[in-house]
Amino acid sequence: MNDAAAGPSAPRIGRRAILGLGAAAAGALAACTAADSGPVGASGTTQRKPVIDQWYHAYSEAGAREAVDRYAAAYSRATVKVAWKAGDYDATTPAALRSGAGPDVFEYANGPTIDMIRDGLVVDLTETVGAARREFQESILGRMSQDGRIWAIPQVVDTQVLVYRRSLLDDAGVAPPRTMDELIETARALTSKDVKGIYLGNRGGATHLGGPTLWSAGLDYLTDDNKVGFDDPRAAEALGKYAELHESGAVLPQAPKDWFEPAALIDGLTAMQFTGLWTFPQLTEGLGDDVGVLPWPALDDMGNPSVPLGAYGACVSAQAKDVESAKDFVRWLWVEQGDLQLDFATAYGLHIPSRTSLIDRADGLKSGPAAEATAVALDYGMPQSKLLWTRTCVGAFEAMMDAVIGGADPASEIKQLRTVVDAELKRVLA
Repeated sequence: MNDAAAGPSAPRIGRRAILGLGAAAAGALAACTAADSGPVGASGTTQRKPVIDQWYHAYSEAGAREAVDRYAAAYSRATVKVAWKAGDYDATTPAALRSGAGPDVFEYANGPTIDMIRDGLVVDLTETVGAARREFQESILGRMSQDGRIWAIPQVVDTQVLVYRRSLLDDAGVAPPRTMDELIETARALTSKDVKGIYLGNRGGATHLGGPTLWSAGLDYLTDDNKVGFDDPRAAEALGKYAELHESGAVLPQAPKDWFEPAALIDGLTAMQFTGLWTFPQLTEGLGDDVGVLPWPALDDMGNPSVPLGAYGACVSAQAKDVESAKDFVRWLWVEQGDLQLDFATAYGLHIPSRTSLIDRADGLKSGPAAEATAVALDYGMPQSKLLWTRTCVGAFEAMMDAVIGGADPASEIKQLRTVVDAELKRVLA
């Protein structure tokens, strides 16, 4: 339910199919409208409940739409009207907020952007989270915080890992790779006439493997004090290894379905694939126990393996019709209702609950490949991006990844990228 989540941009949007409202949803909205009236007061006048407009992007997982409708209907202190938004949700939502046509409550990939916070489009949810903040995964909650204040509440955590066919590695006599050199050699060894060694996506991983490539070298997009973190010789080395992987002839360049679907691995087009935890129910159904899980490999002994973590965060608009009622609803759904949070995380695709206290209750994460993925996520998880890593930075970095995959010199590309990112940091920090 991210890419995310979301890589830093396209993954969470790209894997969603557009879902229409349909007659059932129209009926649900009509029921919400009919429920606007509350009990009759002593004077004979009707006390009307607050009305809260809530937006979600269009999840493709079966049952997700019906689930959020159920959650809304279960809330008794207000009438919650759910809107299911297709298209480029992460671009259109801020525009709607700025125009005054936005929702009261909405989700946003990895929490609101720095511009949304600085422009006063969202409200501070620090007190809404309250003492429960210690239950949330710190790296994810930290991604949704600025200046010590919390601006969104994580809903579920999306995890992206490297999965492989155990039988194919056994048949080739190779071990699961732990470094980039081992990944290149393993992919070559697994490549045959009909099967490629690895599949990274139809853009070669440009949209979602930039972070793991930097993390493999012990680097990041930005430093903790919000300076460029990628202008380093080790970044050029890591990007060079990523390019070498593509040049090896072991990468499946295209598949009928992209990296966020498991079809390439299940259909035998590849022996390894980078994909999301949300695909594991399909992987288990298609391949049984012939699935192993790894973090993205370290560059070398001085680098780090990594697992990207993303989460849509529940936000409250500063222009909400009733800000306090909106905050109360968000607290009820994403802080107090553990059973509903567990349902949203594990019944529609597979995701890690954002509250660590719920992970042990998630039966779908307790065994098999899903348990392996959860373990490596907790051990090696990294937030997909920094708060100050804006859409401009994302686009420039993806263009750089495309160029490097296409054979451009990594060091030169890094220098060009730095110019864009430095200017963007100057803007947001002004």
